[in-house]
Amino acid sequence: MTALRLGVIGGGHLGRIHAKLAKSNDQFELVAVADPSPESCRVCEEQFALETTHDYRELMDSIDAAVVASPTVSHYEVTSQLLRAGVHCLVEKPLATTPDQAQRLVQIANSHACVLQVGHVERFNPIWTTAQNSLGTPKFIEATRAGVYSGRSTDIGVVMDLMIHDLDLILSVEHSPVRDIRASGIALLGSHEDIAEARIEFESGCIANLRASRVATGPVRHMRIYSSSGLSDLDFSSDKVRFVRPSNQVVARAAALDELSVADRMQAKQRIFEDLLQGEELPVPARNAILDEHNDFALSIRTGCAPSVTGADGARAVEVAARIVECVNHHAWDGEHSRAWRIGALATEEPRILPMPSERAGMHPTRRAG
Repeated sequence: MTALRLGVIGGGHLGRIHAKLAKSNDQFELVAVADPSPESCRVCEEQFALETTHDYRELMDSIDAAVVASPTVSHYEVTSQLLRAGVHCLVEKPLATTPDQAQRLVQIANSHACVLQVGHVERFNPIWTTAQNSLGTPKFIEATRAGVYSGRSTDIGVVMDLMIHDLDLILSVEHSPVRDIRASGIALLGSHEDIAEARIEFESGCIANLRASRVATGPVRHMRIYSSSGLSDLDFSSDKVRFVRPSNQVVARAAALDELSVADRMQAKQRIFEDLLQGEELPVPARNAILDEHNDFALSIRTGCAPSVTGADGARAVEVAARIVECVNHHAWDGEHSRAWRIGALATEEPRILPMPSERAGMHPTRRAG
């Protein structure tokens, strides 16, 4: 088997992880890491013994594939040039900053017969792969993803940075169109939202509630999926999957505990999770999700089969995430009485000294001005 010549575009935290794994993977021959920052190149060279270059375009004639781990704002420019040069691409999430850019990357990949895979690595997380066989048809989903401030991905908000992980997982099992989105969020440390929540209603009737924060005091990565077959409780932080299956008595609406005496209810409550809601913890194998992602990328290139996370998957996640961000930026914190400075993620308690032109004209502002 001839190794695929690979370039890693972006020498930051995530790019170095990709490079180290690829360097030890027989599927690839790591050619170099490309990063315009002299400091990033120095770290790659001195700490990880990686070859580097400052301009990714210098690699295009000498590589078969690339991992794009540069800042999100550069994804479209970098990936579009690589694809047009016939280079297969694994692009870190989010695929692009706008739905239009994401769709254009899918079209470019198709027209140049290149693999376009998106780095939604949670699809390869053994927690997720373990739970998939028990999911059934989802009807209600709760997802919370929070982390301490890392100083990375400051070119995007928490929706595109963290929430999109859970959003992609949800979209991978819920394929019906989105009917409605409600969302709010607030920026604390910059110009993008750092905390956000969203409620998504799908045409199938499925509801998903998502929460994300990148200024939390500790990590939380938790998802609950209520489906036709039961409850799947996924704790990504502790590597645990618990599945709760309702008994036939519960399914038939015959578990009328509210009709029992107080004494009988107190006795019944001791055995709810043995008799009525039967739970089990599923065994989770130890696997490296990024390594599995790399192997999936290589398999797609070699066989021509679609990767597990296609460019179209990544584009759909960007499209829904962009709608969530739009809702966040138009949320009126005081309802119909909100003023311009009380709308969106950059809302503030401080009023403007002079009224906005729309207010002088008696118009209600529909978006944050300034």
